[in-house]
Amino acid sequence: MKFGLSSYSLAGALADGRLDIPGVVDWAAENGSGSLELADAGLGADLSREPELRAELKDRAAGRGVTLSNYVVGADFSAPDRDAEVARIKEHVDAAHDMGIERLRHDVVPWGWKPATHAEYLAAFDAVVPACQEVADYASGLGITTSVENHGMAFNLSERLLQLVHAVDRENFKITLDVGNFLCLDEVPEAAIGRLLPHASIVHLKDFYQRSKNPGAGWLKTEAGNYIQGAVLGLGDMDIARIFRIFRDGGYDGSFSIEYEGREDCLTAVPAALANATRLWEESAA
Repeated sequence: MKFGLSSYSLAGALADGRLDIPGVVDWAAENGSGSLELADAGLGADLSREPELRAELKDRAAGRGVTLSNYVVGADFSAPDRDAEVARIKEHVDAAHDMGIERLRHDVVPWGWKPATHAEYLAAFDAVVPACQEVADYASGLGITTSVENHGMAFNLSERLLQLVHAVDRENFKITLDVGNFLCLDEVPEAAIGRLLPHASIVHLKDFYQRSKNPGAGWLKTEAGNYIQGAVLGLGDMDIARIFRIFRDGGYDGSFSIEYEGREDCLTAVPAALANATRLWEESAA
């Protein structure tokens, strides 16, 4: 198994200038990553507006033997200007196609939005479904699979994602399956992964420290009042080997992309995460 990473994992080095955007490709190749996911968060560039940068990334990835596995972009299809937002995401679909990327993940609402009532959730659901359909239909003509991620505080629970996938009802609309994000809403990852695995487009690997009491600043409070903080994969409190066994048993043969968001320096944390992923994958076979 060859593990990849998300450019978001290197956001710290991009922010302080230790890496530039093309340098992320080189770094991935030099540190044993077989694939690279391009995420607009932390990248510091709008790839839909920079054709020269897209060409450089495509050529450099090909030259370094790194597959560009996924393109990740934020979106809000619940906003009043939904048509403009759909048009914007279609431009990102074009950008992905220009770089030879066959998967694009978009949000459907802002990360922190929480419905105050079930009726408010249903109204948002009804708004985002046709937008997802329109983007998926457009992407289909370019051979691209679109997806939504279990991400944020609204469309994260496995039941809601299953409802959305079935309502959109497009062969090329799937799920970017993040193994850790379920903890934001206190859903057991192992149970949620098993439910969503048949619809996975690509998998985000991450780990979290978990606490029942507030340890202080820098911890995310979950829906039920627990606390989580990003960790190097394999060093947190999640049972990654057990999670890998779910993927093995489910016959998953797609891409894994490490998404690191902890406090440690990314240029030392991510190589450790890649090494731990390989070790834990091997252990999961036992």
